[in-house]
Amino acid sequence: MKLAINGAKKLRSNPFPAYNTIDKQEEEAVLRVLRSGKLSTYLGTWHKDFYGGSEVQALENEWADFFNVKHAISVNSATSGLYAAVGAIGIEPGDEIIVTPYTMSASATAILLYGGIPVFADVEKEHFCINPKSVEKLITPKTKAIMAVDIFGQACDFKALKQIAQKHNLKIIEDAAQAPHAKLGDKFTGTLGDIGVFSLNYHKHIHSGEGGIVVTNNDELAFKIQLIRNHGETVLAAKGYEDRKELHNMLGFNFRMTEIEAAISRVQLTKLKKLIDIRIENVKYLEKQLKEIPCLKFSPLRDGAKHVYYIHPILFKEDSIKVHRNRFIDAVKAELPPSLMRDDSHVLLSYGYVKPLYLQPIYQEKICFGNYPFSLTDRTYSKGDCPICEKLHNDTLITHELMRPGMSKEDLDDVVRAFEKVWAHREEL
Repeated sequence: MKLAINGAKKLRSNPFPAYNTIDKQEEEAVLRVLRSGKLSTYLGTWHKDFYGGSEVQALENEWADFFNVKHAISVNSATSGLYAAVGAIGIEPGDEIIVTPYTMSASATAILLYGGIPVFADVEKEHFCINPKSVEKLITPKTKAIMAVDIFGQACDFKALKQIAQKHNLKIIEDAAQAPHAKLGDKFTGTLGDIGVFSLNYHKHIHSGEGGIVVTNNDELAFKIQLIRNHGETVLAAKGYEDRKELHNMLGFNFRMTEIEAAISRVQLTKLKKLIDIRIENVKYLEKQLKEIPCLKFSPLRDGAKHVYYIHPILFKEDSIKVHRNRFIDAVKAELPPSLMRDDSHVLLSYGYVKPLYLQPIYQEKICFGNYPFSLTDRTYSKGDCPICEKLHNDTLITHELMRPGMSKEDLDDVVRAFEKVWAHREEL
């Protein structure tokens, strides 16, 4: 008996290092804000402080410059950013937005918030993003937009998606929460659609604990996002916009970022490129070391794309081993420890990603606000709707975070040795 899953000694017990990008620079930024006494200067009415304080506005200007986009609007989370983006494009109850099922839940619940109907398109076999061919088959007169998610850190096929959007007069909202500094051609993800949304949640590439940034080159969309962020209904009255009927969905929220979060984010932004470079190098090293294991296949890069590896996806070839993926990965995990600052969680290695969204209870039972907005549609959500997504999740996709900055070459070697050990003793499985 050689494998830890069967009771043998595990390959490594001491935890992997934490992913912690916070240091003295962020500490000084926080102290600067604390000493100022201004933790937020937002006012939820028409006033110069409608746009937030000096740190918030500085972050927005720096983000816009960094990503070469006209407008950057800070929010308290990427989820809030998605809500604001969907509201800004002006969908009405019963309108449809086509979205991937292989994403965090907010990509779809943002649609439900406005009475819209999420329509789930299948994903690509090797890139895992929304499949343009599946999107086109789902378009109806009710379709208003595409929610394109740059999943795991790589851009969607925006060349094809834009052609579809132009043909059918659709907006594209780009959920780039997992892909800051990724590129398609010479353009950054987040700037490839009409509106892009980034995340500053604590486990993203860079973070302020919580937070998000919405970007757009469209002046009108930017203004609507700002209204939704900060109690838009009171601002419109104060500015004398009562007669602008196109400004519907402007029931405002409090999606405002604090000055402390903005100050931390400003420092984090300066670190982004270096942190991305480390992820890319670590993935290259792992793939080079693991390439001789026959049951593993690495996802190819999209032509012209730069992948930033929020998660490193690997495809499992069961016909090379005659063991199900789950059993194989459970055996690898049994050889490895959790990571510091995540030590109450499992090893940062998993099979699949999230359960396809349409299989969650909210869609299966079609209950949201009572039965609204599902009462406005005859669309159904059933197992088998997105077979590629389901196959990836149930059988073939492996995901892990063990290539993050902070992992030394020795740490990476332990990850490799765990895979090699399980492959070498696969007969025990």
